[in-house]
Amino acid sequence: MNPEKAAERVLVIPTSRFEAAGRFHGFRPHDAKYSKAILEATHFEFRLRGEVETDPSFKQLIPYVVLSWHDQVFHYTRIGGGERRLDSLRSVGIGGHINDIDAGIDPYRTGMLRELREEVEVDSPYTEELLGFIFDDSTAVGEVHLGIVHHLRLEEPLVFARESGIDESGFAPLRDLLHHRSDFETWSQLVMEYLVDRQRPGM
Repeated sequence: MNPEKAAERVLVIPTSRFEAAGRFHGFRPHDAKYSKAILEATHFEFRLRGEVETDPSFKQLIPYVVLSWHDQVFHYTRIGGGERRLDSLRSVGIGGHINDIDAGIDPYRTGMLRELREEVEVDSPYTEELLGFIFDDSTAVGEVHLGIVHHLRLEEPLVFARESGIDESGFAPLRDLLHHRSDFETWSQLVMEYLVDRQRPGM
């Protein structure tokens, strides 16, 4: 990690809080009790990213925003981003670390919206849903990150990349994207599988 990123102060919660709320692996759908336990601001801290990247006693909270229009989902290829392990993989999630510039009454919400605005321009009205959470502790990197998945349903497919790290972007049917799941980062695979399951009758 370069010194500039290591010196960032990022939003975390103690792993003990995550354990008390209920540890899981993979994707966990939203429910009010669990979401409140994770996103209660009194448990938030800002710590040096260079330290918490290797400290499993904290979980970095990462907003992961999925944009859809009817049965189609916005997707893109990551190019030259801060996480080298994700470079050249496809993604359906917009977001990143929340920094201390977002500090205030609701730093998580402030940071989520800032990340969205910085990465893409959304020129459509939308409705928002807190979809759930992602945790993949199969790697040392995954062990220290907790994803919070937001789903924005757009009235029009008007989303435009702002950052150079978002390449080959556009909308495509969810089921078509899932046919190429191996091209996508793990978090995106988990989200797409959940969304497809939810479309099935009886779900």
